[in-house]
Amino acid sequence: MNDQEKEEFKNIKHQMHEEKHMMFHRRNWLRHNAMVPKGFLRYHVLEALNQKAMSGSELMDEIHKHTGGNWKPSPGSIYPLLAWLQDNSFVKELPTENGFKRYELTPSGKEFLGEQTKIREKFQTDASFMTNPFFDRFFSKIPEEKTNQIRASMKALLVASIKLGKTLRENYSEKDLDEALKVLDEASKKINEINTKLKGEKHE
Repeated sequence: MNDQEKEEFKNIKHQMHEEKHMMFHRRNWLRHNAMVPKGFLRYHVLEALNQKAMSGSELMDEIHKHTGGNWKPSPGSIYPLLAWLQDNSFVKELPTENGFKRYELTPSGKEFLGEQTKIREKFQTDASFMTNPFFDRFFSKIPEEKTNQIRASMKALLVASIKLGKTLRENYSEKDLDEALKVLDEASKKINEINTKLKGEKHE
């Protein structure tokens, strides 16, 4: 390994360390209630109650499950939010059953959820930072034009996925969902094959 290759290897290791550091802080961000935007929790509570009536503890468990185990709201964040939603007639408290005080979404709450869903979808579509592949920083040798093409392709995939999710919520079709999953699986498999091929060529 010559001096130039050593320097490039050193830079890559440094960039990987920075990326790992960023991912650690991202996980921390999700786990700390104080750092989670209020709209994030509000949306998930409304979405959960739109499925069925739940108690505060059931909501915490449901959101923990829905976020893939990455984040679980605390009682100090759930119950004040439920009180606020109740004060604004978005939810109503049901009679206590088996020791559980459950909450149900009202018609006003369903309208409010619809508004929140539109805001969330617009944010996801407009959030271009979500479409910047993390490897932009690593593959500095990629021409700028190609980097822009990668970014555009990633954004197109993200927007298409968001639109599909919205359509499936309104008109669920298991057949179409399976077809979409097949396309995504084939794409990821193909990208992995290209990556494996590139690694093999590098070591030849």
